[in-house]
Amino acid sequence: MSRAEARLPVRVPGPLWSLGLLRSELSVTFRRWRTLALLGVLAAVPVLVGIAVRIETSDGSSLGPGGGGGGGGPAFISQISNNGLFLVFTALAATLPFFLPMAVGVVAGDAIAGEASAGTLRYLLVAPAGRTRLLLTKYATVIAFCLAATLVVAVSALLVGALLFPVGDLITISGTRISYAEGLGRALLIALVVAASLIGVAALGLFVSTLTGSGIAAMATTVGLLITVQILDQIPQLDAVQPYFFSHYWLSFADLMREPVYWDDLTRNLGLQALYAAVFGSAAWARFTTKDITA
Repeated sequence: MSRAEARLPVRVPGPLWSLGLLRSELSVTFRRWRTLALLGVLAAVPVLVGIAVRIETSDGSSLGPGGGGGGGGPAFISQISNNGLFLVFTALAATLPFFLPMAVGVVAGDAIAGEASAGTLRYLLVAPAGRTRLLLTKYATVIAFCLAATLVVAVSALLVGALLFPVGDLITISGTRISYAEGLGRALLIALVVAASLIGVAALGLFVSTLTGSGIAAMATTVGLLITVQILDQIPQLDAVQPYFFSHYWLSFADLMREPVYWDDLTRNLGLQALYAAVFGSAAWARFTTKDITA
């Protein structure tokens, strides 16, 4: 505990104050130019993919199925020209390996370290937020960004797909036909699964943010760890440990487009994200509650 915290009388904030703190954090986070720029880049990805596919198929030809094996995420690109809703699945598959987690890593890495580098962390703690309450609020804000970023990609892809391509009933990976309304429902479910797939990265970034007083260093470290794990997940010699990497089952959301749905890898992914959230969330709490705050 810092001297400033020790000198002030202890005040216990109520639930309404905690909601006000969360509302304030959400407002500050989503009004930053950096956050808006990240969301803008994410929204642009489906636009670029849609235009590229439209140009490629403008002569009436169709894209080959070589986008990925076994009906995985990238393979959806071969279906976009037939049904614009597949642009949602393709855009999520294209942004999930790097763009989405990078954006989350930037926001999570800046959560605590950014306040320290700006000199506002000490004042937040004596407001009286309390360290545990403030850490939970920061994590809830990062999770809200995970959901917002994923929905931005999905909504942008949905609009672009409807404008550039025909829409209607869908053919699943298993070859069965489902209605457009059911396809929209599965698209929403896939977006929620993708958002949930990012909570492990969010917890990791928050932990890194408690280790340093520099927001830039925390963001760079989080993104660097993300890239490192992605590279390690592609090395065949590490196949024994790869199922424990937080990114290993990210593209399992494609199984939601099977009939019936394959739940095995989906549940493994969600369980792994929960494990990372628990481990790195606990580590962040242990570090933050014992750290001497001087800024």
